[in-house]
Amino acid sequence: MTLTASRSRSLRNHPGAAAVALAATAVLLAGCSSSDTSDPLAEEGASGDTVVVGSNNFAESILLADIYGEALKAKGIKVTYKPNIGSRETTYGLLRNGSVTVLPEYNGSLLAYLDPKAEQTSADAVNAAVKAKLDSELTLLESSPAEDKDSVSVNAETAKKYDLTAESSLEDLKDIAPDLVIGGSPEFQTRQQGLKGLESEYGLKFKSFKALDAGGPLTKAALTKNTVQAADIFTTDPTITKEGFVVLKDPKNLFGYANVTPLVYKSGLSKEGVEALDAVSAKLDTKTLLDLDSQVQLENKDPLDVAKAWLKSAGLE
Repeated sequence: MTLTASRSRSLRNHPGAAAVALAATAVLLAGCSSSDTSDPLAEEGASGDTVVVGSNNFAESILLADIYGEALKAKGIKVTYKPNIGSRETTYGLLRNGSVTVLPEYNGSLLAYLDPKAEQTSADAVNAAVKAKLDSELTLLESSPAEDKDSVSVNAETAKKYDLTAESSLEDLKDIAPDLVIGGSPEFQTRQQGLKGLESEYGLKFKSFKALDAGGPLTKAALTKNTVQAADIFTTDPTITKEGFVVLKDPKNLFGYANVTPLVYKSGLSKEGVEALDAVSAKLDTKTLLDLDSQVQLENKDPLDVAKAWLKSAGLE
């Protein structure tokens, strides 16, 4: 993911665009979570020993926040939620000032935000590089095996027209990109893990770009309806299989690593809290994440209920 999320995650460089995306997504996701839905941009942190768990503005981030938050509650830690905040550019600032204590992040996407030129050779190297760049008030906890990356995916109609398969790569788009409209979050247009990198690394110049959302319902609907022929879709999105999207391989590793990893305001979380979050990450793998995403996004289950059920099944409640 590379909020990015990317997935960053592919999340976001332009404050105004982030606000628009937030407003649209808030309507689309209304009722999807039982978490506290107070103003996510309010900067006052919780008082005393309360941990504030935040999330970015896409469904998987909200689900992960519920998983990590409920794991803390199971240890008797007081938790409040700031769901659906918006972009990494917003959430990082809220973490730095202590308004948010815990945020589910994606390690490589976070590194791309902190240092767009950083090489990503392994998950461990990415984490070390992130820690070296982080604000001194913040720290990165253990990464989970679960990974959700940004991808350029094409719809079934486009794949058939240009003979693109699961074995095709971004390199195969070079001659046909000028015929394609690509969609994604507004920030995907200006990020290295976005149009800039697709051009510099693969020589891709698309017909046009359509600003949508962060791999969310707007992007998926546009790709399904062929309003766009290619789009930034997160690799654990169950819509890929449902709609027959084709994820193009990324041999130059433009989208890097995207392991789910909690980002934490150090002084706001106890040792017991750190251990609780690390225990969750140790048991969360990509297959599990895809299954949980499917329950929320295809079966329309409340992410908080899904989170609680998985924690119980994993012996973490």
